[in-house]
Amino acid sequence: MAFSIVLTRRIPDAGLQLLTKQRGFKIWMWDKPTPIPRRVLLQRAQGAHAIISLLTDKVDEEVLRAAGPQLRIVANYAVGYDNIDVDSCNHNHVIVTNTPNVLNTAVAEHTIALMMSIGRRIVESDAFTRAKKFKTWQPDLLLGTEFSGKTFGLVGAGRIGSMVARIAHHGLGMQILYHNPHVNEELEKEYAAKRVTKTQLLTKADVVSLHVPLTPETRHLIGAAELAKMKKTAILINTARGPVVDEHALISALSRGVIAGAALDVFECEPAIACSILDTYAVRKLKNIILTPHTASATFEARNAMAVTAAKNVIAVLGGKAPITPVDNGRR
Repeated sequence: MAFSIVLTRRIPDAGLQLLTKQRGFKIWMWDKPTPIPRRVLLQRAQGAHAIISLLTDKVDEEVLRAAGPQLRIVANYAVGYDNIDVDSCNHNHVIVTNTPNVLNTAVAEHTIALMMSIGRRIVESDAFTRAKKFKTWQPDLLLGTEFSGKTFGLVGAGRIGSMVARIAHHGLGMQILYHNPHVNEELEKEYAAKRVTKTQLLTKADVVSLHVPLTPETRHLIGAAELAKMKKTAILINTARGPVVDEHALISALSRGVIAGAALDVFECEPAIACSILDTYAVRKLKNIILTPHTASATFEARNAMAVTAAKNVIAVLGGKAPITPVDNGRR
């Protein structure tokens, strides 16, 4: 039997080659660097048995109707799947998969890199040096902060959060606090972590790092009220999803010195770095914020492994087998 596979963007060859080697797989791929236009997605989805989607692609009831009843799987090339209407997929008997575990290390390392960069003012220092402003060594030139012995606060203590805790605790000697719906016994045993309320975490942590999925409950989880509870010397890091943070409130807090700094890999109105022209202008002027273009998982190892996982899920499902990494039956 022939199967039609739609890729909404080119994935790394490690996964693509797995698909092309399968007999009976007819593959169509949007081979441009920009997201697939909605009209093209709806057109190409027609008759598809599998769709490999990216987080920039909204897969909803309209896409499922366009595809037809033969669609068996939507394999999301990401850990998060807030771009997919899982309830509609369940209703239409379409399996949804994601790519967990394979990018834990990459995102955790990026989180720590952001913390070090904002805390030690690496981006500022680089710009300062390139601008030929470095004239002589000075005792108070671009002073930053040390992290050894400080308190690291995790909002969300899943796989990625746990990896961050490992690096922060064992690598930097930081104390770990975490806010999570459930007790993480391994985190507490391995890294002496303490589970606390969100308010306790915000008031005590020197670094607050977000590792939660985007859900109605986590949208604007960090807003003006939460930022006001943080230490003035604290740093906020977001490598989760942009809308978890109320960016307008964050920009205001950074401008007024409510917190010391922030590092964002994701944005509320991504790919825009702010949701309004005024906020965009303001954030570009701020020196106490670091921005990276959603690249926390951008390592050769992680992105190749994500592609392989997505491809293996498609191959398994179309082969009549169980998916390798199904989402939690539609529950986050």
